[in-house]
Amino acid sequence: MRRQLLVGLAVGGGLVIGISLVVWAGTQGWLGPNGKPKRLLIAADRAVTHGQFGEAQGDLEELLATFPDSPLADEALFQLGQVHQQQDQPVEARAAYRLLLERFPSSPLATQTQERLGTVNVTVFFSPVVTEADAAYEVKAGDTLGAIATHHHVTLELLKRANGLTNDLIRPRQKLKIPRGAFTILVDKSQNQLLVTQDNQFFKSYAVATGTDGSTPTGTFKIVNKLVNPVWYRQGAVVPPESPENILGTRWLGFDKKGYGIHGSVDPSGIGKQVTAGCVRMHNQDVEELFALIPLGTDVTIVD
Repeated sequence: MRRQLLVGLAVGGGLVIGISLVVWAGTQGWLGPNGKPKRLLIAADRAVTHGQFGEAQGDLEELLATFPDSPLADEALFQLGQVHQQQDQPVEARAAYRLLLERFPSSPLATQTQERLGTVNVTVFFSPVVTEADAAYEVKAGDTLGAIATHHHVTLELLKRANGLTNDLIRPRQKLKIPRGAFTILVDKSQNQLLVTQDNQFFKSYAVATGTDGSTPTGTFKIVNKLVNPVWYRQGAVVPPESPENILGTRWLGFDKKGYGIHGSVDPSGIGKQVTAGCVRMHNQDVEELFALIPLGTDVTIVD
């Protein structure tokens, strides 16, 4: 009798443990319709931790191909973009991030995805990686790099960086990558954010400072001049670029509205606030990147 009781207790205990495990597995997402996607996502994460990026990529691609409508698909696309970045595959990473934003615009990962997409977009643009959107150009006798840049409406710095050039020297029959796409800029004063679009698609966003008491003008303007290490003319005084009092930072992109433009900063603590005299202020590293991307004639729209 005692043995039967012990057996019964053991069986009962086993059932309790089994039920508990089932309940726990259910709460962790291991069971039900999302069980397999969850396991694939965890396996991919584990593979990344061990530097096995190929395996992680396989798990994530299986999840997306087999369970495209899974509630975990946005997370899988985000991880897949990260895996491609870690494997130095920026074009593939860009595709994953773009698909996430297209399919899941309300995803809690959307903001992080935009940040990563912006970084990848710049990487692709500034690298010799040729995409389907780029043009190829064969240098002809008499060509200059500046003339080629002007003709194709890209900046000289962008053309040099995209082709791994350290100077302006080119030779006949040399093949050049010409990055393509029309840029526009939108500055949102309420968010202190500058948004760059390429062919009406998100390219990158930057935190900026705008004018105190709404003094940054609204409307659409054009970039009409660009200066490296600009001099600041302050009430008749000339403040040289190297002076700590020069508030313009390392770059200036002037509007067709006199006295206004986009520039760098000697005091980055103001970025994200309304503290300027009316111009749009950026971190120096950001304005240098923008300067290399944006050609003369680019539209800048500023809204409240």
